Amino acid sequence: MRHSISNKAVILIVSLLFVSVSVLGILCVSALGKTNKEVVVEGVNDFAFDLYAELKKEKGNIFLSPLSISTALTMTYAGSAGKTAEQMAAALHLPQTGEMLHATYSELLGGLNVDEKSRGYSLTLANALWGQAGYKFKDEFKRVMDRYYDAGFKELNFKEEEKARGTINAWVEEITREKIKDLIPKGLLTPLTRLVLTNAIYFKGDWASQFDKNLTKEGDFLLLDGKKSVAHMMHKNEDLRYAERESVKMVELPYAGNRLSMLIVLPKKNDGITEIEGMLTLSLLEEWIDNMSVKKVLLSMPRFKMESEFFLGRTLQSLGMTDAFDAQSADFTGITAVPEEFFIDEVIHKSFVDVNEEGTEAAAATGVVMKTLSMPEERVIFTADHPFIFFIRDNVSGSILFIGRVADPS
Repeated sequence: MRHSISNKAVILIVSLLFVSVSVLGILCVSALGKTNKEVVVEGVNDFAFDLYAELKKEKGNIFLSPLSISTALTMTYAGSAGKTAEQMAAALHLPQTGEMLHATYSELLGGLNVDEKSRGYSLTLANALWGQAGYKFKDEFKRVMDRYYDAGFKELNFKEEEKARGTINAWVEEITREKIKDLIPKGLLTPLTRLVLTNAIYFKGDWASQFDKNLTKEGDFLLLDGKKSVAHMMHKNEDLRYAERESVKMVELPYAGNRLSMLIVLPKKNDGITEIEGMLTLSLLEEWIDNMSVKKVLLSMPRFKMESEFFLGRTLQSLGMTDAFDAQSADFTGITAVPEEFFIDEVIHKSFVDVNEEGTEAAAATGVVMKTLSMPEERVIFTADHPFIFFIRDNVSGSILFIGRVADPS
């Protein structure tokens, strides 16, 4: 959704995410008796399911990073006040406010940053603040961004649109190993732009046990409309964590180091994806995960690659974040001391994922555009040859880093 331009504009490109060969894990939380980080993780995951509940209405494949979007918007929230802040906190399921919230977010993001040599995979998160040279941003806002999000303040002249756009896009490409290009499209930055916040995440890792490429064969993938598409089906036969319920099967594929994993939720019915999406909640998923056990699994799943792009303005407003998008009602006085209208014009999210025999590669970017105004075991057969949902989750924190739906792997 786009608003008409007021006097001055602020573009907040908040979050960019890249994941490369490996899968991440779901952050689960309960409020009482939990650490601050666990409670924040629960909020991030609740937001993830709220967001997916809206985006699942889209047809076809879906892939996004709720952690990226949540981080970007939480950085924006740091500069909000009044009713705008209340609505953002409710929509994002932020359990804390002020310094404590941002300190906890810093702990969460810092704990996810790992070195490939120490863990067997690499996961990097980075933030940056790009502000109009000479514009009066509040020192407290810049302090919070620098201290808790390591978002150093860099000045640009947005009147030189192409130069500013090139500088920000180059940073994004570097962090994401060139997986996300042209995050900021032509025409997005204008002389009215005042601020761009970027958050990037890069992940690369292999499966703990890779698929044998020699076993990958073409096979049918059944579509929701009854037709078939040709997929490259990967196969393996090994011990995996597995769970089965009346309508679903679920299997977990660990990545090297076993901290991260991919969780595949497969409807038993070929056309059961809509039913599963309608019933799936964070608490139900956590219940299923708790009841998983190791089984011998004969696994078949498609090799797939997909890209998604979402304009999330209307979606976030439907979740209750309305004032932030209204030039007359938005209150972002925590960002600037300049008495002018300052509101979010649009939130853009772009993502990429490639799942193959070696592992997983994924990337995502979020832009917030702001303006002023043990018995013998039976072998389990798990054949993902019809639409399914998958999560990339951090098994230690429980944080949901990515959610996806494979409707057509071709």
